[in-house]
Amino acid sequence: MENPEQPVADPLPDRPAPDNPQGKLVLLRHGETEWSRSGRHTGRTDVPLTARGEELARLAGSLVTGYDFRLILTSPLQRARRTAELAGLDAEVDPLLVEWDYGGYEGRTTKDIRAELGYNWSAFTHGVIRGETPGETVEEVAARASRVLTRVLPAMAEGDVALIAHGHYLRILTAVFLRAAPRFGAAITLDAGSVSVLGFAREQPAILAWNHGPELPLQPSES
Repeated sequence: MENPEQPVADPLPDRPAPDNPQGKLVLLRHGETEWSRSGRHTGRTDVPLTARGEELARLAGSLVTGYDFRLILTSPLQRARRTAELAGLDAEVDPLLVEWDYGGYEGRTTKDIRAELGYNWSAFTHGVIRGETPGETVEEVAARASRVLTRVLPAMAEGDVALIAHGHYLRILTAVFLRAAPRFGAAITLDAGSVSVLGFAREQPAILAWNHGPELPLQPSES
């Protein structure tokens, strides 16, 4: 019997993940939006890029010109799809790449949530609450990322793969790729429009480059 919660268009592969594929996994976080600029948690809300965000997307495109992409996937949200377009990447939409569902904390800043709760809340440590959408746990986001990686790893045996998605989602996906706990994603940040590269070094999953962009970040990304 089919599991009604499992997407029919997302079957597991016929073969397990290949051992030590030599392709690179290129992660591109979408460019700046008004919400990312102000530190608001931006999950399922479909906000557009700012003019600066579009500029960042074009600059990101110049960082990925030398890759041999065999698979390019993007989140369905417009900020990711537009980033892919401006970066010169012909991407296929994968719904599993959508950002963390922040539930009742959608659109709110960490500072505001902490003021309300009276302690140093973070999504990775304390989770989110239900709101207009149900919200997700860190582990539920990691499960989606894991399914994406079952598709990505075989393609990495043939060449490179690009994923255009969102800050928190890509951080959790990186933790899963590294075979670490999903909450390890809290220890790595991604700036808007940044490019990062994962791969294998001495048969182990590794970060090959992280958070590259037109300038070095002066402070950690808020969302």
